[in-house]
Amino acid sequence: MIAADRTVAILLAAGRSARFGQDDKLLTPFDGRPLACHAAAMLAAAGFQALIAVCVPESPLAEMLTAMGFRVVPVSVADAGMAQSLADGMAAAQTFDPDAVLVHLADMPMVTIAHIEALRDSHDGGADAITASAYGGTPMPPALFGRAHFTALRQLRGDAGARALLNRATLVRASAAMLKDIDTPDDLAS
Repeated sequence: MIAADRTVAILLAAGRSARFGQDDKLLTPFDGRPLACHAAAMLAAAGFQALIAVCVPESPLAEMLTAMGFRVVPVSVADAGMAQSLADGMAAAQTFDPDAVLVHLADMPMVTIAHIEALRDSHDGGADAITASAYGGTPMPPALFGRAHFTALRQLRGDAGARALLNRATLVRASAAMLKDIDTPDDLAS
């Protein structure tokens, strides 16, 4: 088990949303509020040591996330992929000297606090531990990474994110509906 107050949450919210079309996916209304605000509100209520959001600076989303208690971090290299967002979020998270980080995607609005607590409960607390969400045996975010993985997370490149690291994770199962990420306008309707 990893303590919430020794874990920093990193919300990745800087993607281009190319498959979504012209609209900003993360600001698109979903159940009465912008899509990204669902994941952000859940993380804000989950008792983390600190909240980091990687997003486009000086945007409406950055303003919303700041108001929700997130430290907004800009992506240092535009269009460098998810790994760059994760590296930038990790750099900010490490200033809090956490024992672990939780990485969550802003386009996953259905994840619950209960699932985040299950991830923390299943995490053995060791520096080398990785605990990930799973549906059908496939590891995916949200995921917890112990301190031994911080350097590797900062050195990732491309759009695969931390997928290779997740292959070693302890898995916490959840439904497909809970772990659904929104990539297209049709995903909002289904």
